[in-house]
Amino acid sequence: MAVDTNRFREFFGSFPTSVAIVTALDERSEPRGFTCNALTAVSAEPPLLSVCVDKRSQTLPALAHSGAFVVHVLAEGAQEASEVFAGKSEGKFAGRDWRPSSVAQGAPVLADIALAYAECSVVQRVEAGDHWIYIARVDGAEAFPRRPLLYHQRRYSVWSPVGRLTAAVR
Repeated sequence: MAVDTNRFREFFGSFPTSVAIVTALDERSEPRGFTCNALTAVSAEPPLLSVCVDKRSQTLPALAHSGAFVVHVLAEGAQEASEVFAGKSEGKFAGRDWRPSSVAQGAPVLADIALAYAECSVVQRVEAGDHWIYIARVDGAEAFPRRPLLYHQRRYSVWSPVGRLTAAVR
């Protein structure tokens, strides 16, 4: 018997995770986006990642239409953007600085709030329960010397290294 939804969320909320925003352009070339923490490396050769998208997401039609998106791993100070993109408002990009990706069908690049971003082309879509799993090839990427924004037990924090490891784990 499967655990209930609350226990499932409690389990996944028990460990810190990065916070990401996924962006794409819809059929009218309007920017769309949502906050995500279900982001995984799939393969290094070729470079593939996966993103899980709720079937109720307002950004899902844009992903399906464009076949491309940009994943932004958020940096310290991007909590407000994370909260805006987690909502359902139509004005998520109002007043926000972005440029169109040259390799991901014009999907918005939000470089000012990113620790790193990856410009992606969809190679496969898999239905999984109440989500779609998008597997995409990374066609472009950039990383910045910033600290990552983390999410743990419904709170934001910033990762700060305590010290260096002194022994290798074998």
